[in-house]
Amino acid sequence: MIRIFFLSLMFLFSHANSAITEERIAFIDINFIFLNSTAGKNLNLQISDQNNKLNNEIESFKNKIDDNKKKILSQKNVLSEADYKAKLKKLENDIREINLTISKKNSDLSLFKSKVEQKFFEQLNIIVQDYSINNSISLILKKENLLMAKKNLDITSDIFKIFNEKIKKINIK
Repeated sequence: MIRIFFLSLMFLFSHANSAITEERIAFIDINFIFLNSTAGKNLNLQISDQNNKLNNEIESFKNKIDDNKKKILSQKNVLSEADYKAKLKKLENDIREINLTISKKNSDLSLFKSKVEQKFFEQLNIIVQDYSINNSISLILKKENLLMAKKNLDITSDIFKIFNEKIKKINIK
């Protein structure tokens, strides 16, 4: 009885092993597609434009504050003590307001980046799902999560071609 049990277990394990080998696994470099696809380049350009706009505003705010500070310091000997302190207090309030504005704009930029990534991955996910179904792939991993894999498991170029053909631009609203 025990012998039959062990033989049936051996039989099950041998068939389970062959079933596992039939499963197809692949990996994809999502960052490559995001940085090099037509839609990805467009999204990266939008992020870069937003970032440059924010940096220009920060630089403008900084210059404005520096000019006001120099103006107040140059008037230190001419102004009364009360007027001088009042102008310094106003400058400090201006700096606080500008810092709040910059913080909000940084937050908006981060939110925009998140929206961009979400929209991009939604579109990419549709293509990857179709590809996996059409090519009987059971598991697709991100390349950055792998330590080592065979080159023939990389489907990045296939997905990249399909993505570029189907998705020209992704609108973020």
